[in-house]
Amino acid sequence: MSERLTWEEIQERYPDQWVGLVDVKYVDDDGISIESAVIKYLDKTKSELTMKALNGEIVSRYTTPDHIFQLGMLGVLR
Repeated sequence: MSERLTWEEIQERYPDQWVGLVDVKYVDDDGISIESAVIKYLDKTKSELTMKALNGEIVSRYTTPDHIFQLGMLGVLR
């Protein structure tokens, strides 16, 4: 895939999925809010995408709308 999409388009086309993004453009260069990007991976698990993100290959995001809280982002307290 090499089509640049806005974050809203990515969310609409691929709801409730983990996506691996490249060539990411951020809103006001804030490094957080994605304006647009190119999808590199759709078929990977959260763990696979996390490893690729830690290696600096991609930016990994979940396409659930921002107002829904991701429990998996908290970690586990023991």
